[in-house]
Amino acid sequence: MGAPLAEPTHGRWSFVRLKSSTLCRRDVSPASAWDVIGWWESRRIPFNLIVGSAGILSCIVVGIVAAGASILFDSDFGLPNPPLFALIAILLYGIMANICFTGGWLTELLVRRLWPREADRFATVSFSLGLVFSVLLTLTPAIVIGAGGIFGLLKHLFGASHG
Repeated sequence: MGAPLAEPTHGRWSFVRLKSSTLCRRDVSPASAWDVIGWWESRRIPFNLIVGSAGILSCIVVGIVAAGASILFDSDFGLPNPPLFALIAILLYGIMANICFTGGWLTELLVRRLWPREADRFATVSFSLGLVFSVLLTLTPAIVIGAGGIFGLLKHLFGASHG
């Protein structure tokens, strides 16, 4: 059984630990293309839940910063008008994430044909890296907007002039 994702390695998060987790590892080499697809597809829902949770966190941070900017500075902080555009962007982002996810098993099928001995390692590494990249990409708006909000607040608190 793999190590739980939340358990730290010597006090730090480790990519090796993620790669060896139950979600990311492959215990048995697939016997057919359908087995490859099945391995990936059995991870689609957890992948979407993890990336979606990062997306919800990102939306919360952006919403808090936008509300704070509106209340404190009478600013819309660059939010789309109408807000429906943001919902459409979120939907398109989710669709693109799933298209890229499908690219994982399509690429593995190609790797399995060209370099069969490397295919299982490719699958676990590419799934793990894809998950990490997807979460980081999804958190990017929260990081950028959050930092902008903090700097804007500090600028306001310390009386820096506009312009």
